[in-house]
Amino acid sequence: MMFSSIYSRGAVMAGMFLLAGRLPAQTKADYPIQPVAFTQVKLNDIFWEPKIRVNAEVSIPYTLAQCKKTGRIDNFLKAAGKLPGDNYTEFTFDDTDLYKVIEGASYSLQVKPDPKLALYLDSLIAIIGAAQEKDGYLYTFRTMKPAKPHDWIGSKRWEKEEDLSHELYNSGHLFESAVAHYQATGKKTLLNIAIKNADLLVKTFGYGREEKFPGHQIVETGLTKMYRVTGKKEYLDLAKFFLDVRGPGRANSQQYNQADKKVVDQHEAVGHAVRAAYMYTAMADVAALTGNEEYLHAIDDIWHDVVYRKLYITGGIGATGAGEAFGDAYDLPNMSAYAETCAAIANVYWNNRMFLLHGDSKYIDVLERTLYNGLLSGVSLSGDRFFYPNPLASLGQHQRSAWFGCACCISNMTRFLPSMPGYIYAQKENHLYVNLFVGDTAEVQLPAGKVKLVQQTNYPWEGSDVITMLSQTKAPFALHVRVPGWTNNEPVPGDLYAFDGGVAKPVKISLNGQSVNYKMEKGYAVIERAWKKGDKLEVLFPMEVQRIVAQEKVKADLNRFALSRGPVIYCLEGPDNKDSAVQNIVVDKSTAVQVAYKPELLKGVTVLEMQGSSTKRQLNSDELLKVSQSVVAIPYYAWANRGPGEMEVWIPYNEAAARPKPAPTVASRSKVTASVNNPRMFRALNDQYTPQDSRDASASYLHWWPKKATTEWVQYDFDSSHTISSSQVYWFDDGPWGGCRVPVSYTIYYKSGDAWLPVENTSPYTISKDGYNSVQFKPVATTALKLELKLPDDNAAGIHEWIVK
Repeated sequence: MMFSSIYSRGAVMAGMFLLAGRLPAQTKADYPIQPVAFTQVKLNDIFWEPKIRVNAEVSIPYTLAQCKKTGRIDNFLKAAGKLPGDNYTEFTFDDTDLYKVIEGASYSLQVKPDPKLALYLDSLIAIIGAAQEKDGYLYTFRTMKPAKPHDWIGSKRWEKEEDLSHELYNSGHLFESAVAHYQATGKKTLLNIAIKNADLLVKTFGYGREEKFPGHQIVETGLTKMYRVTGKKEYLDLAKFFLDVRGPGRANSQQYNQADKKVVDQHEAVGHAVRAAYMYTAMADVAALTGNEEYLHAIDDIWHDVVYRKLYITGGIGATGAGEAFGDAYDLPNMSAYAETCAAIANVYWNNRMFLLHGDSKYIDVLERTLYNGLLSGVSLSGDRFFYPNPLASLGQHQRSAWFGCACCISNMTRFLPSMPGYIYAQKENHLYVNLFVGDTAEVQLPAGKVKLVQQTNYPWEGSDVITMLSQTKAPFALHVRVPGWTNNEPVPGDLYAFDGGVAKPVKISLNGQSVNYKMEKGYAVIERAWKKGDKLEVLFPMEVQRIVAQEKVKADLNRFALSRGPVIYCLEGPDNKDSAVQNIVVDKSTAVQVAYKPELLKGVTVLEMQGSSTKRQLNSDELLKVSQSVVAIPYYAWANRGPGEMEVWIPYNEAAARPKPAPTVASRSKVTASVNNPRMFRALNDQYTPQDSRDASASYLHWWPKKATTEWVQYDFDSSHTISSSQVYWFDDGPWGGCRVPVSYTIYYKSGDAWLPVENTSPYTISKDGYNSVQFKPVATTALKLELKLPDDNAAGIHEWIVK
């Protein structure tokens, strides 16, 4: 996103000015490689162009409407005194959702003018400006002066900035949005608001003044963008200060927010994954702009730690929902994978910067794997349903949502997609890099002359990419075509994953129908010549189906493999497979896989078809029923577009790794209701999945958080009358850090007519963690059973599974 907007209109070139405002562009030290702005790249492909169009026509209008519906725009009206400040939305960073969707809309306007949208943005910017205080302070949750202030904001400005106020986080997204709007329209309305706010930060923060770091990073990259647009070095200096002031000795200096050490002393990825990747991105920006070598050494080491130890095969980062954080090395659970959409977007930002610094294709390899999988999965094909976490396995508990109270991933996606074409090309002097393979027409100004070229490809479904020169005059330059690591037995850089078997087929490159000599440099095939109009460079990638295995240290993936074809990771999903089940499927690693493009399926996808087997449990028997069946895999990014259901990325090749389909039971056939109004959680009670322990987040569970000290209930309504004499319940308890503990007590009731009566237990009610709590009672014939529990005084409680017999 960053470079595709910042250097729009050739702003990086010496002596150039940015659009109508004619503010001086920054032309001093910067990245040695520069991106080709997305405004210089016009897509015409079958994969990305439709998705970006859906973002413009559906996602952006939808998100703007949600910002209005949910009160985010009202926050600004209340801060401006135009509405009573009697209440506010849920989170202190809700202002940023409006900033981000304005940013995305601005990018969209650069690609396709829309006078109605531009006028609406003008009205929103006027509302934002009215909410800004005279000295530049812009933070609606404080300025509206509510009778009961939000707990996170503190009694005065910046008091809780290192903790939860998000004042600087809001400023960062304001800056990025303002630059995008200015470059799209030439109007300085939002940019002037941002300058006023940035100038306040310059006056307020620094050594000897407010010596505080941002609790959530993003202001640093926002300030570097403002520096490039305005030329004000104070903004760059402040970005560096916000990085350097992090470190031990403060109440909020924690691994969670990457402040337990000075940034130059950090060499492993820790804590909240989005915060972390935004900070690493900022460190790259500041290093490029200042020449800071210590920053470079730190982020080089951190990148190695992530890619070699903490990266999902989908490109997702952040393994655990506890703190939305990186986990320990090689701890990459699938069903509980957090892999937040925002973290995938931040991972793309960071890897793009690493490429611009080093010119190595390995960073684009990570970027591409993330882009086509763990990032794209964050939005539905319809553009109006979203994922916050992006797990790699599901029993059906994961569903796309129309909105989240914390909507950061939704607004982040709307701003990212329009800028995606800015990652296709890059340039350095008379060197032009082709990083991504997308059907497009592009114009690039090199010192040797203006280059116009077209890419023709059906990538990622087909491996042929034809690059044709359309320039009227000859231009001598070096064309660097990335040869993806996956063409050379490397799913992603490093040894975390490997292809299982098979011999890598070579990439074929020809010029005007003849073989061509090229040299390999940092993962690029480099062809240097005087290019003329009509020259055709054809690159043929071997689009073989490849089986990926994880290093043995990744326990979650033992005895399993993942399927990939080109940059796309595949998964098994219920709608395509027998009994809508995939957790019980086993596929031999040597099984042949057929490839078929299905234009009518999921907006057009290539699927993989193979033979496998599945197992099913029987009532009153330990013997499994095993049957052969056809198995179908779809691209991971497209899963959960047909409703909730089972999904699996890592396919068992050993029966011990599979989960046989359970036999139907009284509980599994029951209708679930509860005192918590969240039907998504109901299926956890009777999905017949036994967790590893009470904290097991890979298993689904029902919970009552944030309630405390209340009496709650769950209920089974049976399909008919049954005689029941025992209950087994497995409690969810995520102590010591989470909000759920085992209950104080619980009681089982059965329905007798219209009355609920307690069962007459013949064994004591026991309450313990990490196992089933069984109670026997005198048999009762009933159509319904209820479990009533008392929550602890200081915590909620939850249930993994409730078995009745």
